[in-house]
This record gives sequence, C-alpha cells and structure tokens, in this order.
Amino acid sequence: MLRTLLISFLFLTVLRLGAAERAFDFGNYPLNETPKGFQSLLTGQGRPGEWKVIEDEVPPMIAPISAKAPVLTRRPVLAQLSRDATDERFPLLVFEEETFGDFVLTTRFKIVRGSAEQMAGVAFRIQNAKSYYYVRASALGNNVRFFKVVDGVRSAPIGSDIQIAMGVWHELTIECRGNRISCLLNGKDAFPPLTDNSFSTGKLGYWTKSDSVAYFADTRLVYTPREILAQTIVRDVMAKYPRLVGLKIYKGVKEKLGTTIVASNDATEVKQAGDVASRSVVAGNVTYYGKENQTAIVTMPLHDRNGDVVGAVRVLMQSFRGQTEQNAVARALPIVQQIESRFRTAKDLLE
Repeated sequence: MLRTLLISFLFLTVLRLGAAERAFDFGNYPLNETPKGFQSLLTGQGRPGEWKVIEDEVPPMIAPISAKAPVLTRRPVLAQLSRDATDERFPLLVFEEETFGDFVLTTRFKIVRGSAEQMAGVAFRIQNAKSYYYVRASALGNNVRFFKVVDGVRSAPIGSDIQIAMGVWHELTIECRGNRISCLLNGKDAFPPLTDNSFSTGKLGYWTKSDSVAYFADTRLVYTPREILAQTIVRDVMAKYPRLVGLKIYKGVKEKLGTTIVASNDATEVKQAGDVASRSVVAGNVTYYGKENQTAIVTMPLHDRNGDVVGAVRVLMQSFRGQTEQNAVARALPIVQQIESRFRTAKDLLE
C-alpha cells in the first residue's frame, strides 16, 4: 500500500504542474510483432533485439478486495526474446513518437532467463543508439545501477545492491526533473537522487543486455509536454503584435506537394494539412494575399539560413479602410523576417 501511495503521489505532483499522461497498453498491438511506433536499436555488438508482444501472467496493479479474485491474469506484455550472449550487447526498443524532458515513468518488468546476464531496465533521454541514460536491474548481480552512455562510452555505475528475484514482476519508477534523476524499485529508493547535465531531453525506451530475456508491462508516463520552437515563436509574435488576428507556420518543401501546419495560435489546427494557398507559396516561392471580412491575409514563404524555402507563414491582420495588398505585405514582411531570424534549419522549428 505504501508503495502504491508513494508512486501515486509522484504522478499527482507532476500532473498538478500541467503535465500530460500516457500509458503503453500492449494489448493494443498484434501478438508476436514489434509494437508500432517503436524502433529497435542496438548499442555495442551482436544481433539486434527480438522485441515482440506476447502473453504472460501478470498480477493486478491494485490488490484485489476479494480473496476469490484471480491473483494473476494472462494478458499481452512486451518481451525481449533474443538469446545472443555477446557480452557488450545492449538491445533497446525506443518509443519514437515523442521526445520527453521532465517526466515520471513507472513500469513493471520481469527477468525471465539468461546465462551470461539477467538484466532489464529503462533507457531515457535517448539521443541515439550511442548516447543516453539508463537504469537497469540485475538478478545475477542483485543490484540496481544507473549509467550514462556518451558516444558509446559507458560511465562508472551508480547504484545499490538490492535483491532482484528472477521470474517475479518488479516495479521500476524513474523521475527526471531538470538535471535531477531519482529512481524507485518496488516503491523504495534504488539509489540517492543524482544530478547530470549531459542530456536535458530525449526519447524513452526499454533496455536489456546480452542474452537476457525480459518482459515489460503496465508502463505509465506522466510528463511535461515540450513546446517546439515553432509554437514558441507563434506565441511570442502574437504577444508582440496585438493587432494580429492569427498566425500559422507550415512546413513543406518544393519537391513535395503537401504542407502541414506545425504551429498556430489555434492549437487545434496543428498537424492539419495545409491548404492550396500554402502549397502554392511553398512550390512557387511567392506571396499570397487575400481578404476575409475585416481581416487581411498574407501567406509568405519561410526561408532557412541558406535561403531555401522550408515552409510558409500565414499572417492574419486586422484590416482597415483603404487596405491594399502592397500595404498588407509590407506589414507582414517584418513578422516573417523575425520568424526567420530565430532558426537555422527546418529541423530547428520542430525541436
């Protein structure tokens, strides 16, 4: 009960700070396949991991009220099944759909078998296959350790000796807040909180070593949503120019037909496909002007530091009597130039 209350407190604390919540339910994925949205990576040598959704018996998250309730239920879990015993072999399965900064993650894991190693863990603030943090538990060594990997070089371990039973589900909780990292195993501190400034954001993933076969289930994540640069720019520009009615930034390149809204003063528009005007602006490197009720609309190409068109900006302004296309474009131009001054490449806008 104390463990459940402590972890719930961590989640509620982060949620009160305006965070979002996400759960990974492996029942939503086909059995015997790698779940979509995840990418298998490998640090070190040997074969990549064999990550699949399988069925296993898992105890309920909350103890049943009735003694007659089933102690275990059979349901889908994530498994790393490869038995390649290469020593310096670290399979990862990385969630590719989002990058995280501050978060609280909890997951259950079970170390099933392994001869050379018996390990399972979580990698976080992943930059690539050679740079990330991870926390892992070892049933063979009976310990929990934190490591940092930078350009493939592993740091000295930090952690504690803790009994880790094989074939038993354990619960691992990791909290990152700024440069502060803390960890719980089964509701107790796995090691004292530590600080590290190497990675402030990154992706999350599951981790094993060598021939370790391990299962994962009931992964829950509470995190502070990151605002991409494009959205920050929109917010700043809207505050600076009070006569603006709206502002949108589209991504797109000449070689492709479509555009997509990546930032807007109306958050519901983000990720929607761009319209004909934005596509024409990107394809032809031209400016579009229009009027709607009392609003002047100017859509202009967005250039990176090399002068290449990487998207478009739509500026919606309050119109006035005698408003002309030339005047509207002149009003919109410094806004677009200000946006262009705040990034170098199209990739910057999305980070």
